[in-house]
Amino acid sequence: MVYTVTFNPALDYVVRMADFRSGGINRTEREEVQFGGKGINVSTVLSHLGVENIALGFLAGFTGQALEKGLRKSGVRTDFIWLSEGLTRINVKIKAGEETEINGQGPGIPAAALEELFRKLDQLQSGDILDLSGSIPASLPDDVYQRILQRLEGRGILSVVDATRELLCAVLPYRPFLIKPNNHELGEIFGQTPVTDQEITACARQLQERGARNVLVSMAGDGSLLLDEAGNCHRLGVPKGKVRNSVGAGDSMVAGFLAGWLRTGDYAAAHRMGAAAGSATAFSDGLAEEKDILALLDAF
Repeated sequence: MVYTVTFNPALDYVVRMADFRSGGINRTEREEVQFGGKGINVSTVLSHLGVENIALGFLAGFTGQALEKGLRKSGVRTDFIWLSEGLTRINVKIKAGEETEINGQGPGIPAAALEELFRKLDQLQSGDILDLSGSIPASLPDDVYQRILQRLEGRGILSVVDATRELLCAVLPYRPFLIKPNNHELGEIFGQTPVTDQEITACARQLQERGARNVLVSMAGDGSLLLDEAGNCHRLGVPKGKVRNSVGAGDSMVAGFLAGWLRTGDYAAAHRMGAAAGSATAFSDGLAEEKDILALLDAF
């Protein structure tokens, strides 16, 4: 079973307009509500690909109710922890040529709720996969990812971590199965921006030496690079298509990679599925559907 954890889920209110003027009245051409948060994005795309999974995390208030109802209606299994105070956040995504985002804060998460999450994670079994994605809310200790992986250490659970800088580096000693930095995040970690494939591979190899088993580096329009645990380097570009949406493309890549690996046990095939899923989301208005992902597989 695959489990995803989203500490700070969101309802994403997406508005599309020809032009956005700050300080004036703007009218939308189209609008929709999507269910956001990096782990939730992973769960959604996994479900689109037919991979059974359970979304964990914290919800609160009427916005949380709407989010859970929407996820279940779309086929995502959930096991959220409900908070007695606050509201699940609403993020506003303005798409008007350029993309502008206004992200809410979300509810505070008390220590008792975090302990409840730990108890849920204690039920995971050998062979299960746990995805930890995104930033940590201010109400939680900044070592919560480390505490989770330390708690699961030695139990045969495969961890996936998609986080930035210190948050990512701190979990490397726990041998995560997969990490997915982008090239800019590699630059933040190593104090330089890797440009060539050789430079990116060298950075990925250093992360492996510090504990990561597989390192998948996303590079937006320049494609992606996977350094697998056998030391093989896999490089893919991107297919032709019009980029419509950058939200969730990296999460879709993680979901596609996991789906491909679970189906084949082959890292090259997993990388292709991940690249197809990431591109399919980038070419869509929302998260990619299975037909869109499979249609792009031939491009790789």
